Amino acid sequence: MSKVSNSTQVPFYFILTGIPGFEAFHIWISIPFCCLYTISIVGNTTILAVIRTEPSLHQPMYLFLSMLALTDLGLTLTTLPTVMQLLWFNIPKISFEACFAQVFFIHTFSFMESSVLLAMSFDRYVAICRPLHYDTILTSEVIGRIGLAIIGRCILAVLPSLFLLKRLPFCHSHLLSHSYCLHQDMIRLVCADIRVNSWYGFALVLLIIVMDPLLIILSYTFILKNILGTASWTERLRALNNCLSHILAVLVLYVPMIGVSMTHRFAKHASPLVHVIMANVYLLAPPVMNPIIYSVKTKQIRQGIIHLISQRNMCLK
Repeated sequence: MSKVSNSTQVPFYFILTGIPGFEAFHIWISIPFCCLYTISIVGNTTILAVIRTEPSLHQPMYLFLSMLALTDLGLTLTTLPTVMQLLWFNIPKISFEACFAQVFFIHTFSFMESSVLLAMSFDRYVAICRPLHYDTILTSEVIGRIGLAIIGRCILAVLPSLFLLKRLPFCHSHLLSHSYCLHQDMIRLVCADIRVNSWYGFALVLLIIVMDPLLIILSYTFILKNILGTASWTERLRALNNCLSHILAVLVLYVPMIGVSMTHRFAKHASPLVHVIMANVYLLAPPVMNPIIYSVKTKQIRQGIIHLISQRNMCLK
């Protein structure tokens, strides 16, 4: 097959893959996907609306939660167009430029998810281990700087990998393994030396995918040490309950992430359906589950949602 690079004038596109072996049932498979996307959009939008309209929630913990909701919303809206156009209209083609744009946003928002959870673990550490200094350490200005640092960190992490990929020629099959574009999926279609790309990808894994959960574990080590030193079991349970939502959000992100990595590493010859399911769980689980977790486990958010709904009902009357 002749080499195709981004410098050619011939229109170049990739072919997306739906659910392998179930192409005839895509219209039915679209129903649960549509439900999950709706839950994610409505749930995260509601979280943002509640935090915005409730003055009592203008605190560091909830400002970080709003960052998480924005990240989840961005991740949802990034994958939704290609997934639903494939399932609803059977349109598998995506242009070279659109695919690169989707790769940028998917990986940027994925890294932001990890970074925001790390920032939230720092918030929990300060709240439990240094409660008297909480308001002076996590001021609005500091939270704003943390938010900008997260955005800068993730964009600067993703852009070099795209520049390294864009310079390479694609000469293998145009067929991708998923219904959206991923860097690791596109790189296997390249017919050139990819050692620089591989080493950069490995560095990203160490700096974000490995370092972030390790720092989160370190934060909770200090938190647990502090909790065990408190006087009563009531105080210990209250402190742990304040961290429970965040712990569940961490598990929802990193358990599927580890599952995808293990599948790619040790189940290369498994059915393509397994890889597709794992990848969809990895990208859909956090945006769908996070608003549910925080709505159920956080009393203030739950009360805010009830208050928001009651206000809307009064306006309709």
